[in-house]
Amino acid sequence: MVGFLSRRLISAILLAFVVTSVTFVLIFSNGPSIARAVLGQNATPEQVGKKATELGLDQPALGQFWEWLMTLITGGGVGRSFYTNEPVVSMMSSRVPVTLSIVVSAVILTAVLSAVVGVVAAVRGGWVDRGLQFFAILGVAIPNFVVAIVLILVFAIGLKMFPATGYVPVTTSVNKWLLSLALPVTAVVIGAIGGTAQQFRGTVSDVLKQDFVRTLRARGIPARTVIARHVLRNAAGPGLISLGLQTIGLFGAVVIIEQVFAIPGIGNLTVSSSLSGDIPVVMGCVLFTVGVVVVVNLLTDLATAWLNPKVRNS
Repeated sequence: MVGFLSRRLISAILLAFVVTSVTFVLIFSNGPSIARAVLGQNATPEQVGKKATELGLDQPALGQFWEWLMTLITGGGVGRSFYTNEPVVSMMSSRVPVTLSIVVSAVILTAVLSAVVGVVAAVRGGWVDRGLQFFAILGVAIPNFVVAIVLILVFAIGLKMFPATGYVPVTTSVNKWLLSLALPVTAVVIGAIGGTAQQFRGTVSDVLKQDFVRTLRARGIPARTVIARHVLRNAAGPGLISLGLQTIGLFGAVVIIEQVFAIPGIGNLTVSSSLSGDIPVVMGCVLFTVGVVVVVNLLTDLATAWLNPKVRNS
């Protein structure tokens, strides 16, 4: 297990390095326009050039990335905003809990509902199975923002059950926090649950056809016990992989959902800083996203290796 974990950690470090370096170079290539955006359109060419020099935008991108990376490794943080001069860590500290609230809630609901729906569809078949397939195709075909707008029109504006926009911290009010998360999380889950449930359904169906399942049933063991103790354990590996991929994909959905619901999370900050060319803030957001992806992949690999020892040697 130690060797397996070491290989995964090395892969994670390489992934973080590649993603951050490519992102930095792509954004940094727009140096002069970033300096003008910081100063405003009325700035003179001399002022723009001076500002570009001050921010280091006139230096080679790779050299600047190396300097940024060394500062990060030595504990110097990810820099300050070009526009407000505020530390990026401070800007993100109030937004990370918001995004994690949506993502973690969506992942938990997706995992539970996908497992239940997938198992029921595999065992019962018939209209339940056909309904799942239809729902999976529908969830993939309809964009998240369309689902979000429909939810707002029906449940926020029409029925007035939930707030249409905004976010309430859990420290302010637990009830209001749950209400502010209800529609955004639902919009994310609707797009994710179909594909994951399909994966669970497929793997459970395959396991149910195995000889050991027929043997257990022939011994008179109740079907529920067979499914709970044996089928689910053998089918959990592919389901976990699918769930891990969905978790990573959720961040793309959350970026859009935060814009629709005017939620001050990392997705909202990423969009605004990317449009303005605020390199330190963009890099902070990218680093956070890469960190989450690495952690999710690592946890998925460890869970899969625990369920299936053969994976450890792959």
